[in-house]
Amino acid sequence: MGTTGTVMRELRGAQKTAKGVSLYSRYVNRPAGRVLAAGAYRIGMTPNQVTLLSAAFTFSAIASVALVRPSWGLAVLVWGGLVVGFALDSADGQLARLTGRGGPDGEWLDHVVDCAKMILVHTAVLISFRRFFDLPSEGWLLLPLGFLFAAVLTFCAGLLREQLGKAQPGKTQPAGAGAPPVAGGTAAPVSRLRAVALLPADYGVFCLVFLLLGDPTAFRLGYAVLAAVHALFLVMFLAKWFRELRSLRTAD
Repeated sequence: MGTTGTVMRELRGAQKTAKGVSLYSRYVNRPAGRVLAAGAYRIGMTPNQVTLLSAAFTFSAIASVALVRPSWGLAVLVWGGLVVGFALDSADGQLARLTGRGGPDGEWLDHVVDCAKMILVHTAVLISFRRFFDLPSEGWLLLPLGFLFAAVLTFCAGLLREQLGKAQPGKTQPAGAGAPPVAGGTAAPVSRLRAVALLPADYGVFCLVFLLLGDPTAFRLGYAVLAAVHALFLVMFLAKWFRELRSLRTAD
């Protein structure tokens, strides 16, 4: 087992491409995940164990949203739990590439946890709205349901785009969750403007809204703005992925 410095260098050399990744994931979440992956490697954890640790942090934070009355203290704890869970979600894949211990079971577990996270976080907000918030009208209870719809549909449609694209031999695959590591850690040229534009759709940026839990009105409005942004991104992504898949058919 190498030194921590050696492990960090090896992890930097086994990174996914930065194409299609927001600035937060590229400069905050992946580096944080790299540190956590190195620590997990040093103590002998497996990628699946890191995934389960990520789930423990994330689901504990989500449960707190549903069960505890909002306050500034809760806001910090929820945000911290979600952010650490997200960094560990990056660490499991990095550890798998470092050790060569990744496989279909690990990828399946990772996707299951991600899907559960998306469903539960908006469900928790709905419960919190109902239990603790003085809403202007009950129509606000529809907001978490709409956000849930946009998040899950984007997730599922993106996975299908990736898998259906893989079914076309010789075709260029989209960058993202299934993209291979970049040799030597050097990413292909990427658009900084695109990386900035993707920030509102990044889960790490979404986690920031929970820092507003101490002020119910600010949280409700911030959450509503992000819901609208995610709905817009859903429409854009669906149109983009449909065009890409249609081009694979017409190119045959």
